[in-house]
Amino acid sequence: MLKQTGVPIAEEVLSCFPSDLRKPKAIIECYQEIPCNPCETSCPFHAITIGEDINARPQIDFDKCTGCGICVYSCPGLAISVAQVVSNQATFKIPYEFTPLPKKGEIWDGLNRSGDKIANVTIEHVLYTPKQNKTAMVTVSMDAKHLHEFITIRCPQNE
Repeated sequence: MLKQTGVPIAEEVLSCFPSDLRKPKAIIECYQEIPCNPCETSCPFHAITIGEDINARPQIDFDKCTGCGICVYSCPGLAISVAQVVSNQATFKIPYEFTPLPKKGEIWDGLNRSGDKIANVTIEHVLYTPKQNKTAMVTVSMDAKHLHEFITIRCPQNE
């Protein structure tokens, strides 16, 4: 389905998530074999491996992953986020490269992989420094029922 529509099927998405998200963990949605390894080389905990074939898809050891988010900035394809679930609230740290940047406390549209609005999300934090090479790290929260659907945010439309 990914090759036809650009949208992964549910089984592909679910394969990227650990069974336990009580602690923050990196979610790597890199579905195709491409020559890339910044996530592996940037992880200070050696939780991400690609191996000798630079075209291989990254594999993550969730036991080693601390959810620090360094890999999020390192991924040129914006294919990594950090997720956590606490008390039926899902929190995501996502890369964001559009303007305007959201502000803490704002309510934005939460989107699925097809670009459809699935929820209102609360902007919890925005981290943007020159060191991040024009990629902001935006922390959002929403109802955990959207955990496997959510992928990014959009500035709310004037209605």
